[in-house]
Amino acid sequence: MSKSNLIIAPHPDDEVLGCGGTIRKHSEMGEEMYVLIVTRGKKEMYSEDLILNVRNEAKNAHRILGVTETRFFDFPAPDLDMVSLAEISVAISEVIREDKIETIYLPHYGDIHHDHRVVFQAGLVAARPVNGIPVKRIFCYETLSETEWAAPLSDMAFIPTKFVNITSVFAFKLEAMRCFKSQIRDFPNPRSLKAIEALANLRGSTVGFNYAEAFMTIRTIED
Repeated sequence: MSKSNLIIAPHPDDEVLGCGGTIRKHSEMGEEMYVLIVTRGKKEMYSEDLILNVRNEAKNAHRILGVTETRFFDFPAPDLDMVSLAEISVAISEVIREDKIETIYLPHYGDIHHDHRVVFQAGLVAARPVNGIPVKRIFCYETLSETEWAAPLSDMAFIPTKFVNITSVFAFKLEAMRCFKSQIRDFPNPRSLKAIEALANLRGSTVGFNYAEAFMTIRTIED
């Protein structure tokens, strides 16, 4: 049986910024890579055309990365903190059970956007090792324009403990990000292709690679 992974993103493009190279690399290794986008923009703030457009951008990006399946929830962005945490965690746990997820990737708890913190908390609840939940590994990814802008407090810091060499697949990450024409910006904005490459260079140079993605280990379970 192939390994089953779930990348949980608060908003479309977070999964590419944080895990794009890792998704492509593990997909090439024959693993199942599922993506779950938790939110849908509030009608009062975003038109239906805009919402559908960014979801199509995500689907196009995921095809490039080799995503097995993309799911979209309809919880409200940017007001995810107004929704019951239990409701979100139950919805996530259903996906985990259905796809027999062994590894999940969550946004970092310290990110400046409260949607990210809610998804982190709900994901942890959903992945509790009880009642047959199959999750063995939980990692947090960093998201440009969210992780680096958090308050400089020790309990909010992103401290990488896992590095994935994405040198061979970095071009796919950039190609996938180019699909997000509604989200990508010009440098020096952190959501620019140049900034994405700079971060990948930094994380790679930390461990002797040209390009890498960094993750923070939350929990690993070995049989």
